[in-house]
Amino acid sequence: MDITIRAALPAEYEELGEITARAYLDDGLLDPETNGFYLTVLRDVAGRAADAEVLVATYDGQLLGGVTFAAPGSPLAEIAGPHEAEFRMLAVSRAARGRGAGEALVRACMDRARALEGVTHLVLSTKEAMRGAHRIYGRLGFARTPERDWAPLPSVPLLTYRVEL
Repeated sequence: MDITIRAALPAEYEELGEITARAYLDDGLLDPETNGFYLTVLRDVAGRAADAEVLVATYDGQLLGGVTFAAPGSPLAEIAGPHEAEFRMLAVSRAARGRGAGEALVRACMDRARALEGVTHLVLSTKEAMRGAHRIYGRLGFARTPERDWAPLPSVPLLTYRVEL
């Protein structure tokens, strides 16, 4: 499959927001009762695009998923330290899973981080239940960094990973 990775277009923001929200909801990664506010964040692709680079994966004109790449200094970088870039909100539609879109999006983030002067690592946070994503990270050389694990809310513990570029 020839997947294209490119910057999200404003006309795609709403669809990508829904893909992202549905991925978190359908996979049981987000409890709308206790963390429903985060659905608004997931759907706010325009807001993310103002502070970071939002990338999409497409195939034959169909939007498969997306990711937010936060370069150093981006207000969307939650755990990145000096010389680190970060990516967040990786999501692929259920219909497109298993076709390589998630891995292509992560590789694009790695490429963007490598292209930035002074950036030596790419980092991310993930939920323990995101096992499919963890397999992608392992294949691409990411290592767990348990000393950096954190929780934006007590009910949302996050694992962290890092790759040297």
